[in-house]
Formats: sequence, structure tokens, C-alpha cells
Amino acid sequence: MNKLIGIVLIVVGAFLFYKGWTQKDSMAGAAAEASAKVANAVDGGSRTPKHVIYMVAGGVIALVGIGVAMKRSTA
Repeated sequence: MNKLIGIVLIVVGAFLFYKGWTQKDSMAGAAAEASAKVANAVDGGSRTPKHVIYMVAGGVIALVGIGVAMKRSTA
């Protein structure tokens, strides 16, 4: 059962990472990144474009999935 949950987490993580990657390469992603840089320069805030959040979350979920899939069952 752990292997199935791990595989599902890996697939979900890969999908989120891919979604973030495609948003980054799109025109909207470039505009979001540029506007975040300008806004951060103006008021000193720490805005993060949405595609970065998708990529980081996808990577973390995939790593957790790998850990769950590799874990030995104690039964």
C-alpha cells in the first residue's frame, strides 16, 4: 500500500512541477515574474510568482513520494 501511495505522490508532484514549468515559459509567467520584480523593488516586499510555488511544491511532493515508496513496511 505504501508503494501505491508513493507512486501517486510522485505522479502528483511531477504534474505540479510540469504545470509550474509551463507557466514559467509562457507569456503570462514572464509578465508575472517581471511584475513581481518591479513590485519587490518598489516596496521591498517578497512576492513570489505562482509558477515558482507550483515548482517547489511539486518537487517537495515528489521527494516525499520517493521516500514513502522506498520505505520498508514493518509488518
